[in-house]
Amino acid sequence: MSRATPILVTGSHRSGSTWVGKLLVAGGEAGYIREPFSVLHRPGILDARVPYWFPYICSENELRYLQPVQDMVVFRYATAAAVRAIRTPTDAAKTAYDALSFAGHRRHGRRPLLKDPIAVFSAEWLAERFGMDVVVQIRHPAAFAGSLKRYEWSHPFGDFLAQPLLMRDLLEPFDAEIRDFAEHERRPFEQAILLWRLIHHAIIEYRDRHPTWIFRRHEDIAADPVAAFEDLYGRLGLTFTAAARAAVARSTDPSNPVESRDDRGLARHSRASVWTWKDRLTAEEIERVRVETEPIWKEFYSDGDW
Repeated sequence: MSRATPILVTGSHRSGSTWVGKLLVAGGEAGYIREPFSVLHRPGILDARVPYWFPYICSENELRYLQPVQDMVVFRYATAAAVRAIRTPTDAAKTAYDALSFAGHRRHGRRPLLKDPIAVFSAEWLAERFGMDVVVQIRHPAAFAGSLKRYEWSHPFGDFLAQPLLMRDLLEPFDAEIRDFAEHERRPFEQAILLWRLIHHAIIEYRDRHPTWIFRRHEDIAADPVAAFEDLYGRLGLTFTAAARAAVARSTDPSNPVESRDDRGLARHSRASVWTWKDRLTAEEIERVRVETEPIWKEFYSDGDW
């Protein structure tokens, strides 16, 4: 029997969380909610301002988030907030789509599935306050760095410093490095190394504190996707239907491209796609990632994974 608890799919960004989240709703028992804790989220989905990338929510600062998150996990759409935010016809179309999606999920009794790597530092609060089942995605540090290098994604490290509770509770060991990166501009590749360390340092702490959470390496899911998703469905109390099995097979078939032209395409030759970083990074960059992310990477990977 399917559980009624919400599901959080988080971990590092560029870890396959979108792919995992989309395929977990393919069975029809869960409703997909995309990155509600992003600075750019649409207010109809979550009627609360998120001022920083990677927000840290805990019992000490939860007040303004409690009711909006409670509304979101029962698919109660914040229509008034959404309408106030409309500026363009595209905004109006997205608002209508979100409202209809929430209504459909509520009507069909679906479980909310939050796909949100941006919420990784708030995962404990979400699990404790809302009883969420948590799936934490882990990605090889060189693959993470290669992905951020490809898309030239940069991060405002000052957003960490602006959250003293986050620095106190999770990121204190990295205080000096974060301050240096906030004050001096770095290339996305260099930022990726520190970001990977910060996120996976927190993941190690979660793994030690929460044995019931589900921790999965992206590479392991990609290597045997049908078996991996059948296991995930079972662990989460979802039914691995024929439709879900077919969706997994389609999205991971060897006939798919190894990588898509942008970050929105989900169909991949999954087994081959995990190694694209070997072509995307130079030998010198790979060695730099290996050295600078040690010893954290040894918690998740072996020498043979390089």
